Amino acid sequence: MTDVVILGAGGFARETYWAFLEDNEERKKWNVLGFVDDNPKLHGTEQCNIPVLGGFDWLEQNSAKNFEVICGVGNPRSRKAIASYATDLGLNFCILVHPNARISRWVELGAGTIITAATILTTQIKIGPHTIVNFDTTIGHDTLIGAYCNINPGCHISGCVKIGDGVYFGTGAVIVHGKSVGDWSVIGAGAAVGIDIPPHVTAVGVPCRVVKNHQLESSIAMGS
Repeated sequence: MTDVVILGAGGFARETYWAFLEDNEERKKWNVLGFVDDNPKLHGTEQCNIPVLGGFDWLEQNSAKNFEVICGVGNPRSRKAIASYATDLGLNFCILVHPNARISRWVELGAGTIITAATILTTQIKIGPHTIVNFDTTIGHDTLIGAYCNINPGCHISGCVKIGDGVYFGTGAVIVHGKSVGDWSVIGAGAAVGIDIPPHVTAVGVPCRVVKNHQLESSIAMGS
C-alpha cells in the first residue's frame, strides 16, 4: 500500500479521504496517515477517525519519509500555493480516481488530480495537475483542462472545450462545444457558457456574461 497524507482538513479534504476509502474497497492500495492543516484548533484532533497530524510544517519535518500527498483544498489559488510548497519539499503527488468514475483509456491526468464519484470522462481528454473533477460531472471528447482547476458538482463540459489554469467552474454550470475559459476565471453556479470567456474574469448567468474583471480590480486597488 501507498502511504499518503491529505493536505487540508476541511470539507473537501474529508470527501477526499472518503474517496480513498472507496477505492480501497476494490483493492487495498492506500494507507492514509492523516491530514495536515494550518488551523491550530484541529491539531491533535481526529477528522473522520484519522488524525490531523499538524500544520504544513509537519511536511517539512517529515519529508524524508516515504509518503505521497494530495491537496484536499478546493480554492484554486490555495491549491496552487499548497502544491508549490509540497513540490519544493520534494514530495510526490498521487492521483485519486473514485472507482465508479467512468474514464476511457484515452484520458491523461496530471499529478495530484482528483476524480470523484459518478463522473464521466470520454476520449482524448487532458487534465492538468492538481485539478478537481467533482461529483456527477461529464467531460466530452478532445477537451483540455489546465492545472489547479475546480470543476464543481454537476457540471457538463462538452467536446473540444479548452479551460485554462486555475478556473473555478461553479456547481451545475455547462459549456457548449468548442468554447473556452481563460486562466483564473470564475464561472458562476448554473451558468450556461456559449461564448469564449477571457482570463481573470467572473462570468455568470444564462446565457453566461462577464460581470467582473479581476485584473481591472487589481489595477484600481494599486492606484494605476
